Amino acid sequence: TIEVVDMSNLWITLSPMIIGSAVVPVQIIITILLLRSPSGRLAAVGWVTGMATLRVLQGIVFGLILHSGRNRGPGSEHHGYILPTVLLILAGLMYVVAVRELLNAPDEDAPPPKWMTIADSLTPQRAFLLGFGLLLIEPKFWIFTLGAIAAIGEADLGRPLAIGMFLVFVLLASIIQLVLIGITYCAPRRAESVLTVLSDQLSKYSRSIMIVLGLVFGTWFLIKALHGLGII
Repeated sequence: TIEVVDMSNLWITLSPMIIGSAVVPVQIIITILLLRSPSGRLAAVGWVTGMATLRVLQGIVFGLILHSGRNRGPGSEHHGYILPTVLLILAGLMYVVAVRELLNAPDEDAPPPKWMTIADSLTPQRAFLLGFGLLLIEPKFWIFTLGAIAAIGEADLGRPLAIGMFLVFVLLASIIQLVLIGITYCAPRRAESVLTVLSDQLSKYSRSIMIVLGLVFGTWFLIKALHGLGII
């Protein structure tokens, strides 16, 4: 029963990070552009693989750091502050995103018009580097991934299960892109209409999506952080 409760708490913490990682409009827009490019599905697969590769490397590096921190013995009780601190930073970041969108400030993540021509010239190898590089330089993706690593580490699941949970996070963080790629493979005739509708909806509602996500997730992460710090 305790294990079930721990897993439930872990999923409650991980779910916003998974959703936040998956629904960032720029990822979906680039995926759509790549699926419509000459390289098409192969370029999109390279793009998603690049993002997944960086997340796995982050999991290996920071997972090992977190694991070694647990084994230090004296003073390891301070480890319990890692997740609340990450959540507090993430809350602040989400509020910044929401306020920026509310003030209608330029979105740093929004691809400029040249993306239309760049996507057409991307090979699968370059698309891989693009996915790897985007996650490498964008702070919000780092925070989502580090938050997931910290949450899984704090759950103390044991190494095999912790690795499995992190791989599930990596998979679900790219689920929208994987579904779009799957549609183009399984139903190529229908794929174009799906991509068109999704692209139009993102263009119309991306700002509203980011405002809602910023406010809702920011508040959720703030509450979880303050609870973890013993303030509430």
